[in-house]
Amino acid sequence: MRTGSIGARLFVPAGVLLFALTTSPGPFAAAPAALTGTVTSQEEGAMEGVIVSAKRTGSTMTISVVTDARGQYAFPADRLKPGTYAIAIRAIGYDLASPGSADLSEEGPTRLDLQLKKTRRLGAQMSSGEWLMSVPGTPAEKQGLNGCTMCHTLQRPMTSRYEADAMAKTVQRMSTHSINSTVAHPQVLSTAAETMSRPPTKAQADLGKYISTINLSSADTWQFPLQTLPRPKGKATQVIITTYDLPRPDAAPHDSEMDAQGNVWYADFVSPYMGKLDPKTGRATEYEIPLHKPGFPKGGLNIAIDKEGRIYEGTMHQSQVVRFDPKTEKMETWIFPHWNAGDARVTMVDPSFSGVDGITWVNAYKGGEPALSYRVDLKTGQWTPVTHPPGSPTANAYDIAADSKNNMYGTSIGNDNVWKTDAKTLKTTFYPIPTPGAGGRRGHVDSKDRLWFAQFRGNGIGMFDPVTEKVTEWKLPTPWTSPYDAEFDDKKYVWTGGMNNDLVVRLNVETGEFTEYLLPFDTNIRHVDVQKSGDLSSFWVVGQLNAHIIHIEPLVP
Repeated sequence: MRTGSIGARLFVPAGVLLFALTTSPGPFAAAPAALTGTVTSQEEGAMEGVIVSAKRTGSTMTISVVTDARGQYAFPADRLKPGTYAIAIRAIGYDLASPGSADLSEEGPTRLDLQLKKTRRLGAQMSSGEWLMSVPGTPAEKQGLNGCTMCHTLQRPMTSRYEADAMAKTVQRMSTHSINSTVAHPQVLSTAAETMSRPPTKAQADLGKYISTINLSSADTWQFPLQTLPRPKGKATQVIITTYDLPRPDAAPHDSEMDAQGNVWYADFVSPYMGKLDPKTGRATEYEIPLHKPGFPKGGLNIAIDKEGRIYEGTMHQSQVVRFDPKTEKMETWIFPHWNAGDARVTMVDPSFSGVDGITWVNAYKGGEPALSYRVDLKTGQWTPVTHPPGSPTANAYDIAADSKNNMYGTSIGNDNVWKTDAKTLKTTFYPIPTPGAGGRRGHVDSKDRLWFAQFRGNGIGMFDPVTEKVTEWKLPTPWTSPYDAEFDDKKYVWTGGMNNDLVVRLNVETGEFTEYLLPFDTNIRHVDVQKSGDLSSFWVVGQLNAHIIHIEPLVP
């Protein structure tokens, strides 16, 4: 038998051996297996928690499973069609030993045992969260470094060789990019030239100096131990993960949302497209969004669906709300009244309960001013801002979520409150979050009108109950997960995902049990979408860094 070897996370062929399978080992013992085997290494023997991925030649879908406590993996027969498959693994600290290929036929199951070897490039495999665990520094310094992950992973600053002054200028230059930028699509603000005409600020100089002490500017290796997270085990290995490639390799999906027909809609953060993925076929169709402000950054942030099945998107610096009707393929746009105020932008749109009163909630920024929420009547085009009396906490709204009466919840990373705005009176009430500085990033409202939200800086999940008017909090088990969004499945599980650790997290609110599913690829999770059908809820998330949409299906409660 031949074995395979490449760097973890890259697709390679791997050798195979056909055999008559009498029992199906691993986590899928009750189902026939199409491809199965054992993963071992010289250092550990049989290895639990190794992600094994298979992608058929010519397919846009990758199927991934995880080895169990015996080091065994198995792909269910109904997930892999006959054909030639490239095989990949993800196991921090390890690579495959040698390349090969896996040929699956209809004649019977295929066995492929994989041998792993210690990697020579551990830093190249580390997630941003693992870098934040490893680097020396104060909590404030690390939070500054954490800001880099808004556009890219920490591989870039950690492998850079800039000394303090050059790094300060780099930090300054990064501040001129719009938040919807990627390495492939850098997009700058209208104030970029003015910003770069001045010296770096003290905060930028301090961050540049800090990064220069932990990057490779003074040595060829890092002068601190590299810490890594343990591999998945137990329930976290009992999962099937399907990854869908999008048509454009430079796509940067930000949000995804499943419609009533089972299609997954997504917004592209850096390009003027709205897309629809059919999970059954893996086929994606994209629709171009008209540009309202040529020369300004392109791309949208959130995607949302109303009760009539129409798709909405906030188009960021293009300063418009877009609505697309899949039945007629008609696209409509509504322009933010302050669209010409420099770097004005429209971020969040929530039409979930617009059928109650005809109102859609929208978050938007005038150029250089804090964000406001707007009560928007799309029939008349009237935008009514939500303002607060003197002495109120500064809202600077980031996310909004409507309840069943079309009242609006608001959260913001720099605010120690959740707030609720009455749809009729526009009166806003603020409710304190118990942990100072935890803040709220994004969230969803459940069937009981409770708001579930992620605490990005607090590394936790919050839930506001309008009956008790209290916030309950849960701390995530892994540091620097940096959760961005949260959603309850209306049964017993709340899901979240983070920007830094490539972890999707499921919390059983009845028992307090966390299950953390490691994804096969680098991700940057900004939004979560829970599929609530079936006995077990499942989870959809986008791979903003690599043009993917990913479906996580747990196999056990």
